[in-house]
Amino acid sequence: MSTPAPPRRTTQGWVIGHVAGAPVILAPSWLLAVAVLTALSVPAARALTGLDGSAVWVVALAFVVLLFASVFLHEVAHGLVARARGQQPHEFVLTLWGGHTAFGGAAPTPATNALVAIVGPVVNLALGALFGGLLALDVAPRGTVVWALLWSGAVTNGFVGLFNLLPGLPLDGGRVLEAAVWSATKSRYTGTVAAGWVGRVVAAGVVVWALWIPVTGGGGDVLDVMWAVLIGAFLWAGASGAIRGARAQRNVDGVTVESVGHRAVTVGHGDSLAHAGSVAAAAGVADVVVLAPDGRPAAYVDRAAAASVPPEAAGTTPVTAVCVPLPVGATVDGTLVGQELLRDLARATRLSPVVVALVDGRVTGLLHANEVVAAIRA
Repeated sequence: MSTPAPPRRTTQGWVIGHVAGAPVILAPSWLLAVAVLTALSVPAARALTGLDGSAVWVVALAFVVLLFASVFLHEVAHGLVARARGQQPHEFVLTLWGGHTAFGGAAPTPATNALVAIVGPVVNLALGALFGGLLALDVAPRGTVVWALLWSGAVTNGFVGLFNLLPGLPLDGGRVLEAAVWSATKSRYTGTVAAGWVGRVVAAGVVVWALWIPVTGGGGDVLDVMWAVLIGAFLWAGASGAIRGARAQRNVDGVTVESVGHRAVTVGHGDSLAHAGSVAAAAGVADVVVLAPDGRPAAYVDRAAAASVPPEAAGTTPVTAVCVPLPVGATVDGTLVGQELLRDLARATRLSPVVVALVDGRVTGLLHANEVVAAIRA
């Protein structure tokens, strides 16, 4: 009989299986979450069951396992609906903060964005209702372990579902808000930024709420405040990251050769530097590409090297003396825009940090990889 293969380790954690064509990964931080949450659940387990000693720790651990099982179903629901809508899940990861689902690309429409987001909390609310219904039917006597597990399932699923519906990124409710604003404004960028700012308000609200309750005598302790501050910081970081990502994506979508490159003219490989300078001046540009005898872009003029040549020597200096060679393939399609242009640039800049833009085989400009990166990050 063959034995099952051990979980495979990746840079993110341990792959424990696959769902919907995507790996399920346990991050190392998940183990910390299990340990901490189990310790925090011991008082509740003791109060609900009357158990003590090692038994109460086992029940507390069962509470945590049930919580993460619910989180896993939440994430799987995201992935299955996304796959049904043509958006393939890339991985399911269980982490310190619960879990997240990564996709190979962004949702193509506001409707898909909203449906994929809302199905997770809906699953948790449905599970909470199921556990609560079983409690109401008295399927287990009060104070037993089964009754305590049903109570834990109802409370934790209800909380996870309702909390995730708060309308701010990175929560699922923020994705729904993002989709609504996107649909209304026809701008994904506007939707993401709006939901990101609301997410910052939610994050601040969580911290203020946690600090306010002890001040007003409503209960809570230092540990509760610390957890709320950590959750608020996590939400703030997620919301801020979404805003930064939206700005970067807007820059990507707007990338064209004209916006990130320099217009260029061409001269022959046998021309002089003086001739190259006059051609560039007549066209009002600063960059010159030198063509090989077969018409291929073979080099570009190094501006600094060209400037170091005395004017009286420019007429007798071959332009090739101040050129940087271009390898075959260091060209991009100048008609591409956005992500397609960046993919072509990624290919070409593996050959050279400076590449030539071509339109119908004609040189239109030069692009420098560092300038393109700076433009996207601006």
